[in-house]
Amino acid sequence: MTQEQIALFDTTLRDGQQCPGAGMSFERNLEYARLAAQLGIDILEAGFPSASSTDFEIVHTITEELATDENHHTTIAGLCQLRSEQIDTTIAALEPAISRGRARLHTYVPVDPLLMQASLGSLAEDHSTLLKRTSDYISRAAEAGLEVQFSPEGYSRQGENFDFVTDLLRAAVEAGARILNCPDTIGSACYIQGDNYFVAQMNRHAAILREEYPELSLTWSVHCHNDFGLAVANSLHGVFDGPARQIEGCINGVGERAGNAALEQCIMAIRSFSSSPSEKECSKFFTNANTKYLQGISNFVSRHMLPRQPHWPISGENAARHSSGGHTNAILNNIHVYQPFDPAETGSKVSLLFGPLSGSNHAQSLIEEAGYSCPDEEKAEITQFIKDRYADRRKGITDAELLTAYRAYRQPISITSFDYSRNAKNSEVHLEGQFFDHEGPLSESYEGEDSALAALKAAIDRRFPGYQIASHQSQSEGEGIAATSNSKIVLTGGDGNEYVGRGSDRDIEISAMKALIDATNTAYVEHYFRRGGES
Repeated sequence: MTQEQIALFDTTLRDGQQCPGAGMSFERNLEYARLAAQLGIDILEAGFPSASSTDFEIVHTITEELATDENHHTTIAGLCQLRSEQIDTTIAALEPAISRGRARLHTYVPVDPLLMQASLGSLAEDHSTLLKRTSDYISRAAEAGLEVQFSPEGYSRQGENFDFVTDLLRAAVEAGARILNCPDTIGSACYIQGDNYFVAQMNRHAAILREEYPELSLTWSVHCHNDFGLAVANSLHGVFDGPARQIEGCINGVGERAGNAALEQCIMAIRSFSSSPSEKECSKFFTNANTKYLQGISNFVSRHMLPRQPHWPISGENAARHSSGGHTNAILNNIHVYQPFDPAETGSKVSLLFGPLSGSNHAQSLIEEAGYSCPDEEKAEITQFIKDRYADRRKGITDAELLTAYRAYRQPISITSFDYSRNAKNSEVHLEGQFFDHEGPLSESYEGEDSALAALKAAIDRRFPGYQIASHQSQSEGEGIAATSNSKIVLTGGDGNEYVGRGSDRDIEISAMKALIDATNTAYVEHYFRRGGES
């Protein structure tokens, strides 16, 4: 079967930054361009050079950098209106890529009757002038050595202008345009429109031009907005049911109003559905995207342009996250059971969020992945302990919180009350709670001038020897008699590691004892329950 490439036209830096609040700094534009080239984007629309001197410099700098990078083969595009000075400015901005055949000028004329009146005024009725300008300015760009892409703006709402659009496309092609983009500018297209659906109109126009210019190789493109949430679906229709061999869009679907087609969704849909047998033989389509970089570029857009929703398809935080007990058990056995594709394909990975519906296999997998022991005979009890500890957290807990609960389950010391006494030659500590294998009240004496902390340390050493207090710090927080003492104790042992414990109390002695117990619990869990350690 003959395979056909679907070219990827990324307009995140142009249409994406036209979205309010999505603009980026000069350097961020350059960073994004590098990520797009790494992803394998075929055409990067770097901006609108005539918009300002800064926009010109952004496009020119990106062009200089990418055009000379032999590791990538991205074509750089600049958008302009059909105006003489804008044509010249765009040619100048793209000049570094012209000699390498990687410069594209993208221009447009409105064809939606409402848009024509609003944008062109009286010129909207002067079709002959519009046709002449289209021919003259495209010729200028083509003769300068640039690829030319022409867009009848508002194509999906052309209405009675079908014949005028045909004339515009003819004029563009005869002047040198070889990429014809048919945008759903207002995002109002839907396949249920039948013969009026823009893909059906694309097929008609493609047939006309194919018959009139059989010797020319023309690329048809789709540029869809998401006002009805159909941008990706419409883009795919343009490929699978129409002549489109180029898809335009933005990473994370950013763009004007409700955004553009999400390019990462289009990429993965073509990748996934083109490998499935169907009556339409979809397997003939592919893209050059290196999908392992999708998560990274999506994260960049989310950080520096607009935040991404957790449930966003393909790259959202929840796209490969599971918490349901049945789901997580199945995922642990076979990742494809509840995932349409392996998230590793996009540079992501499955994550399992522990929640009230999670099962013991889920808890066991997270604990063991963190390096701790969770044998089958204990996993149910451990899981219930974790759930009880976070009983009010119906939306789930983090992995760090789960491990905190696991350590609490394993800790050998859990004291509910502290008391102590001291004189010149002796100190005593009185505890209530769990102390290793002892449960209930416990008293410990220590002869010497040291504090009650020494008595507690002696009691610990008899049950868990080999650890010394490397440092002990206490400081007051607050003022007056209500101040709190915050203590920090660091234990060291034969393994060379440090175990930090913290404790707080209005009594400085008790805060220190709490810190020692915290450090001991940590050392004990690491010593006995870290996988590969002692048991």
